Amino acid sequence: MKNILLFLLISISGIMHSQNSVKGTVKDTKGHLLDAVTITLTKDQKQIATAFSDLGDFSLNHPEAGNYTLTASLSGYQPVQITLQLPKEEISLVMQKSEHMIEEVTMTKRKPLIERKIDRISFHVENSIIASGGSAWEALSKAPGVQVTSSNTLTANRKNVRIYLDGKPLTLSGDDLAAYLQGMPSDQVAQIEIFSNPPARFDAEGASVINIITKKSKKQGLTINLSGGLTQGSRTGYTGNTTFNYRKNKWNMYGSYGFTRRNTFQDHNTFINYGNSLWNGTHRTIYASDPHAYRLGIDYQVTDNQLLGFLVTGNNRKGSSQGSAVTRISRPAMKPDSLLNTDNYASTFGNQYTYNLNYNLKLDSAKSSLNIDLDYSPFRNSSRSFTDNVTLLPDGSETSSFFHIYTPSSQDIDILSGKADYHFKASKGLEITSGIKYSSTKSTSIFDYFNRDTSVFTAVEANSNHFIYRENVASFYTSASGNLGSWTVQGGLRGEFTRTNGYLQNQDLLNKRNYFKLFPTLFVQYRLNDSHELQLNYAYRIERPEYNRLNPAKRFSSPYIVYAGNPALRPAFVHSLEAGYTYKQKYNLTAYYTSTRDVFTNIEVQDNKTQRYYGTQANLGLSAMAGMRLSAQIKLLAWWDLNLLADVYRQREKSEYLSGSFDNHMVSFSGSLNQSFSLDKGTGLKAEINATYNSPGIQGVYTARVNSQIDAGIKMNILKNAGTLRLTATDIFNTNNNFVRINYQDQQSSFFYHRESRFVTLSLQYRLGKNITASRNRTTASEEERKRAL
Repeated sequence: MKNILLFLLISISGIMHSQNSVKGTVKDTKGHLLDAVTITLTKDQKQIATAFSDLGDFSLNHPEAGNYTLTASLSGYQPVQITLQLPKEEISLVMQKSEHMIEEVTMTKRKPLIERKIDRISFHVENSIIASGGSAWEALSKAPGVQVTSSNTLTANRKNVRIYLDGKPLTLSGDDLAAYLQGMPSDQVAQIEIFSNPPARFDAEGASVINIITKKSKKQGLTINLSGGLTQGSRTGYTGNTTFNYRKNKWNMYGSYGFTRRNTFQDHNTFINYGNSLWNGTHRTIYASDPHAYRLGIDYQVTDNQLLGFLVTGNNRKGSSQGSAVTRISRPAMKPDSLLNTDNYASTFGNQYTYNLNYNLKLDSAKSSLNIDLDYSPFRNSSRSFTDNVTLLPDGSETSSFFHIYTPSSQDIDILSGKADYHFKASKGLEITSGIKYSSTKSTSIFDYFNRDTSVFTAVEANSNHFIYRENVASFYTSASGNLGSWTVQGGLRGEFTRTNGYLQNQDLLNKRNYFKLFPTLFVQYRLNDSHELQLNYAYRIERPEYNRLNPAKRFSSPYIVYAGNPALRPAFVHSLEAGYTYKQKYNLTAYYTSTRDVFTNIEVQDNKTQRYYGTQANLGLSAMAGMRLSAQIKLLAWWDLNLLADVYRQREKSEYLSGSFDNHMVSFSGSLNQSFSLDKGTGLKAEINATYNSPGIQGVYTARVNSQIDAGIKMNILKNAGTLRLTATDIFNTNNNFVRINYQDQQSSFFYHRESRFVTLSLQYRLGKNITASRNRTTASEEERKRAL
């Protein structure tokens, strides 16, 4: 390692000292300084450097003394080309206006709402009225093929998903992930990439990957975006956001801040048949949260070949939940037995930060590049929860049962990671990328349990929990992509060695696991002609349990219902195969098959003797799915566009479970239709309607009912096109409900979940700054990483 660092330092030092610089100014014939002039330096017809004048000033680097050609160009002016001998102290250029000047015409190529590439689908959030103006979490739910459950679980094409932000994995899941992304306004998001079968450069974890790419300005000078919104549901919420970018010569500073006030509710109704008694429960929880999300980054172009960057992202949030549940217990013939009144209150506090140091080096005239990232990400979360239960008899009197508890908890997660990626353009059309990565994670969870009698708190050690989880992953990968005639091929292989250690301190219980796995990926595209393409891709992936699934802390929602994680969970392994046909880049038909072994999932076990309900996590057997997916982008009229996604699939869930086994099959359907209307070009008036539908489906022993949603929105430009006004309505008919049922052996229960989803939002975005589109090109580990770094 020391030799490698010494080599890098010597290389960097040599390159820095091998560069010479020449400065200059460019003016018009009247002596006015000219902005955004493109200055190009060439030698022997080979481009050496490019710069853009900033209020007339520019600077160029060149490697050695000699004869060079310098060219200056700007729309509306005659180009200038001179030959000069370098080194030279300063250059002065004078440009004349073109004799045949035309009125300035601004042409912008608007990317489609949904864009398909060889290994992903890109959803351009800024082109969606409904996805814009809210939070990044809400924008995710509008992306094609993405599903969000009432328990804040994300899937992409019904596969478990790993979330990345600007190419870096987010370690959060469930409610923590939702709270983090709810604090990030969607106006900060440029696009969402959905990788149904992720390539080798991504960590092997996650059957699919969603990469959220934030906006970063390429413009010289200072640009500022301001936005804010007011949301009305059952309660009023609001959001505010600002982003800025300042680019000057070799420096680029950028950042953002967003604040959201959210007040929502969730209904959770239960029905449990214990055989000799029926339990009907209705439960509503009111949530309030105040997340703050921010980021600050600075890049310095050390030389034309070197870029050094530092980025800090953070999220601070506090929230509370207050719930009230009523459970009616009846005996056979619906004879009332008792009534449970349960109240819950919890306050939560969370902080997450990520510190990133990035170094990028271009070699061999940008034919190859080296990218190094060092990251440290601490996460802190704490909660104080109170639960009170009163049991009433049919005559209204209280029983003597006592259940008043206080359960404080905390979780500290520290993640250290470092990676290096080397990208090489071997020949025309052939590119090779290789990399190594090491990450170390430590998660400490403390859960305490107290019986509470007025002001007296009595600790119950048997229900308390102290859990320490460590995970170390060392990985390497190589991928190659190239074109050969009508063929485009991208293949990769990733190897990961994983060491995990879960220690339950109060029970002195240790779970250890070490394993090494290879994960191949393959993408093949064959272009028959300009209108017809065939695709084939395959990926082998791993799904590791999230930390909350592993945490064995017992969480009581009532005296009779308890949930706990399982530290002995094993990872699941996923095979995914897709074959598709695309017509004119607008119509795609894909056949797919996904198979998951040792799938882990939440399970509910009812004890009919004690009338207790226990929720935990377990590895089951096989979960498989095969289907056909159709997507189409249709332009019905010049002002009317449609995006259609339809999916028919057959599920199979097979496993041994409890004292028996199951082998369930079902054919299901899901679809979405997005319609956008350009109503007036002068004001940019546009409207959008989006509808989604999910037919009944299965997961393990669960059967889910129909779920659907309709959203609508309208936007227009105001304030001389510097502002955008949006009005959106989500889940207009309040149909986004989740109803699941279990009917297996003596397990008979059903659950209704409804997380508030009907909102009306009015938002405004305003843009400040110079409208100069020229910028300096930057390259990181690969072209895709470069796009994320700008």
